[in-house]
Amino acid sequence: MDRLNEILNELGISKVRLAKYLGVSRQMLYNYLAMNSIRDWPKEKSTRLLGLLNIKGEEELANLPVDSNYIMDVESRLNDGVKDSSDKEILTDLKGFSKKEQELLSDIINLLKDKLAEDKSKDTFFAYTYLYHFLQSMETNKDLKYILAYVSKSMGFTNPNEFLFNQDQQFIFEGILFSGLTLYNNGGASKVKLAEAHKRFVQDIEHKNEEKLSRTQELNTAKVQALRELGYTEINEDNAKEVLEKIAEIQSRQTRKV
Repeated sequence: MDRLNEILNELGISKVRLAKYLGVSRQMLYNYLAMNSIRDWPKEKSTRLLGLLNIKGEEELANLPVDSNYIMDVESRLNDGVKDSSDKEILTDLKGFSKKEQELLSDIINLLKDKLAEDKSKDTFFAYTYLYHFLQSMETNKDLKYILAYVSKSMGFTNPNEFLFNQDQQFIFEGILFSGLTLYNNGGASKVKLAEAHKRFVQDIEHKNEEKLSRTQELNTAKVQALRELGYTEINEDNAKEVLEKIAEIQSRQTRKV
């Protein structure tokens, strides 16, 4: 069983996903992996595991070559097996989406659930918190999608010469990002050399936050004025449209004065 655990680690299969594939709880899977042999498993579960690994018996584990092609084959079988149970669990909430959109959302949700369940470290939680912020920011900064394309290409998921967005902009962005990361990975960038650049980075963020705060204050001021001019004390469902129109009118008047 030690060899089986080694192979599972080499394949990068989380215990959560394997448990889903086998149709058992994670604790039950740990119980199986603690047994002396796969032959001690329930027949249905051992047959399913051997099918996933594409072997006929436990004795083949000793000389099983875990290369990139094998990893991809196992991953494909695992995805197909997990999807059946996961789709029933998640896709009921995804009505109105196309089949491809449902599959994509299902895969993303399952991956996030697996990683968070498998790794309870603060780094993992913080990383996915930043990912959430990244997705939120894509609404206001469309160029962020180029970062996703770059990662997909650099990790081998996408052809490096594929450009699904604005080709010229994406091409330039990828070239700049590659140059910067190459400098970082080769040790050509030091904290001392980049201290001034990072200082400007912080200042730029602080300036944007100040502008955002100023806009928020301006909007609140316009809202108060709009309520006063209309004779209301608060915004509610009945007057929301009227108040918002009045806010826009007030902001327009202020712009013309400037």
